[in-house]
Amino acid sequence: MQSTINFNVARKKPELIAPARPTPHEFKVLSDIDDQEGLRFQIPVIQFYRRNLSSKERDPVKVIRDAIANALVYYYPFAGRLREHTNRKLVVECNGEGVVFIEADADVALQHLGDSLYPPFPYLDKLLHSLPATAGIINCPLLLIQVTRLKCGGFVVATRLNHTMSDAAGLAQFLSAVGEFAREDAWPSIQPVWERHLLSARNPPCVTCTHHEYGENTSSEGNHAPPDNNNNNNMVDRSFLFTPADISALRRSLPPYLRGSSSFEIATTCTWRCRAISLSLKPKEEIGLSCLVNVRKRLNPPLPVGYYGNAIVYPAAVTTAEKLTTSPLQHAVELLRNAKSQAAEEYVKSVADLMVMRGRPCFNTRGIYLVSDVTRSGLGEVDYGWGTAEYGGPALCGIDLVPGVVSFALPYKNTNGEKGIRLTMSLPPNAMDKFINELETAMATARRSLFIRESAL
Repeated sequence: MQSTINFNVARKKPELIAPARPTPHEFKVLSDIDDQEGLRFQIPVIQFYRRNLSSKERDPVKVIRDAIANALVYYYPFAGRLREHTNRKLVVECNGEGVVFIEADADVALQHLGDSLYPPFPYLDKLLHSLPATAGIINCPLLLIQVTRLKCGGFVVATRLNHTMSDAAGLAQFLSAVGEFAREDAWPSIQPVWERHLLSARNPPCVTCTHHEYGENTSSEGNHAPPDNNNNNNMVDRSFLFTPADISALRRSLPPYLRGSSSFEIATTCTWRCRAISLSLKPKEEIGLSCLVNVRKRLNPPLPVGYYGNAIVYPAAVTTAEKLTTSPLQHAVELLRNAKSQAAEEYVKSVADLMVMRGRPCFNTRGIYLVSDVTRSGLGEVDYGWGTAEYGGPALCGIDLVPGVVSFALPYKNTNGEKGIRLTMSLPPNAMDKFINELETAMATARRSLFIRESAL
């Protein structure tokens, strides 16, 4: 858990960075996956970089500012503004107005920002200026980027993205292009692909699948989030590490046919179960676990390489609070794996059709816990010429729009190169205390069972 760190940041006046060369003035339609209500918000990501002696003569602010202008020539829709047309349809006016850029200096060294870099970041507002006048969805800049020099020679890149434009993979693709120009490459190694019509509704639209994640067949009693969720100040933000040993112990508690489950599936279902216990839900209450699934390679044919729109769906696993909390972990794992397996082509088309037929609704927030897997987003691998990031990923533990509903699964690697998972969590104080106790109990039980089995061999 990170403590409050006091330091000062001097910011220069925000500026607009336009594409380095003229770009087409045109209107581009977003997909019916892009413009759903549940993606109409701004999401912050953050990247921390250490000093690199080979780059000590280069100014990260100037390098990245110039690289953004060059990257926008290829990704020129990011320099435009969203307009809302009939039936709430979002369209980008590619007018070259530019993205917001802020230059800043902080009187703190990277090593003083905490022992480990992961959310929550109590100093985020210093490294990412909110600029409320630019924070809308319609008629506002689509990206805000603040580059903050640190006194140690390192720096921080904090980005605020209008989520309707891209998912995490799409943003990472753009930032990687910025990195390539920063390293003086002539053009992006991956050419951007718009082609948003590939994820638009059929004509006529026809919902062919069950979509619990959008409120179908869900209990009217379900609490959409923990108590007091209307006030972010009542929420406690934490993140919890599942080491390779933790994942191994939980995996060995599963029957053989489920031991091939991913680290994400195991850590997420364990978290879901402990979270449900901590919230003291009604036994017969219907609850769900929804996980974002990247569908780029799940379609036939796959989406073209370079597609940077939202290529995600979030099918939900549904059960009752009593069944989830009294059953072994395998129940939750089976539910999640079955839900994820639905995310094939027909399911994606059905989601797009549902958006058109139901007015682009938000995802269901009654009884649903949503986890976004960013362990392979690529945000941590972006290199602006100083090497890859010490941390690159979400800047928050959840989404302010729906506090307590969304968590992020973050990548973790120990000194031996073994991979684990770090999961963020937002809960009211009493529920958080109970969650910590339940998680510790679950892990202790798994380790004890593993020890007993190994001792018997």
